[in-house]
Amino acid sequence: MTIPLITTKSEEIFAAAQKIMPGGVNSPVRAFKSVGGQPIVFDRVKGAYAWDVDGNQYIDYVGSWGPAICGHAHPDVINALKAALEKGTSFGAPCVLENILAEMVIDAVPSIEMVRFVNSGTEACLSVLRLMRAFTGRDKLIKFEGCYHGHGDMFLVKAGSGVATLGLPDSPGVPKAVTSTTLTAPYNDLEAVKQLFNENPGEIAGVILEPIVGNAGFIPPDAGFLEGLRVLTRENGALLVFDEVMTGFRIAYGGVQEKFGVTPDLTTLGKIIGGGLPVGAYGGRRDIMSMVAPAGPMYQAGTLSGNPLAMTAGIKTLELLQKPGTYEYLDKITKKLSNGLLQIAKETGHAACSGQISGMFGLFFTEGPVHNYEDAKKSDLAKFSRFHRGMLERGIYLAPSQFEAGFTSLAHTDEDIDKTLAAAREVMSSL
Repeated sequence: MTIPLITTKSEEIFAAAQKIMPGGVNSPVRAFKSVGGQPIVFDRVKGAYAWDVDGNQYIDYVGSWGPAICGHAHPDVINALKAALEKGTSFGAPCVLENILAEMVIDAVPSIEMVRFVNSGTEACLSVLRLMRAFTGRDKLIKFEGCYHGHGDMFLVKAGSGVATLGLPDSPGVPKAVTSTTLTAPYNDLEAVKQLFNENPGEIAGVILEPIVGNAGFIPPDAGFLEGLRVLTRENGALLVFDEVMTGFRIAYGGVQEKFGVTPDLTTLGKIIGGGLPVGAYGGRRDIMSMVAPAGPMYQAGTLSGNPLAMTAGIKTLELLQKPGTYEYLDKITKKLSNGLLQIAKETGHAACSGQISGMFGLFFTEGPVHNYEDAKKSDLAKFSRFHRGMLERGIYLAPSQFEAGFTSLAHTDEDIDKTLAAAREVMSSL
């Protein structure tokens, strides 16, 4: 049954926000432009739930866009942060917490022998691009259409996430000279990558990709795609970079590279390793990472990098994820959700396809299958907008874009999934 969704306070706050912040938000996809209506202003979060400023409660499948894998405001993380706060919020100097989290990351992620912490996924990707170029002495980069690697100039070419959601062209303010070295190929298309290497012999520093796409909706790699990229990069003296900001410690404790058994040269991380606080990291082979200052000549720095609060939250989160059965549980409840949504769509007469791996899922309103961004764009965006609003009115908070993956957490229960599927049946029956 539809609950009356009273959002008076959200509307007042967002109206005020639009006068003082561009579009009323600090990140574009939050503005609900692609789904219509006004955004919900959150007041607090706990476990699998969020409450808005009007007191409405939602089952949350955004999870701060991925970090809340243990559930929002996990008591172990909160208690660790309270203790860390007493020692100070930022040192601007080395602290032992950096060593502890670095060792945990290195132990977990197959490709990482050394790691550098930064403050966001964007910063990690910008830094790893500079490192790729410094190590190889080459300037060109291959990325994939619909993959998002942050808002750095050279990545804003056929990008995903908010760029895809809002239908933006390559961003104004980005000089053509900057993006002239960015080459693009369709995701899951090895022949296109091979052609780019043939057309640019000895000029490509490397290939960067989301090994499972989450910024054009949920799109997994075809069989052999990641393995093929590993072969092509090695054959051409280029580096392979997995952007695991979203998938790191979510798809498996060691990320996609552990799950699929393909080891890149470099990896970017974020989200989960900060336990809900701003964080990013890049790491990889020791010989490559030794190029980074002060060990080597490639400069990169950050005042708040490795700050004690983010390190504390990250350490505690990774400790929680090491408990037996963690990823089996995430896979079980997410499969129940994903399969249930697809079944309901079919029963109610809607063209749809869905997928999930571990605690990450997606639903497209298109017959599918979806192998790349071009396939994803065939989705019925108007239908998704109506679906999103209907779910919101029934207390289910989904990402406000057809082109974003969804996330579950260890705090989501079978009852939460059942409630979500019951809501989905009501909504899809009325679309």
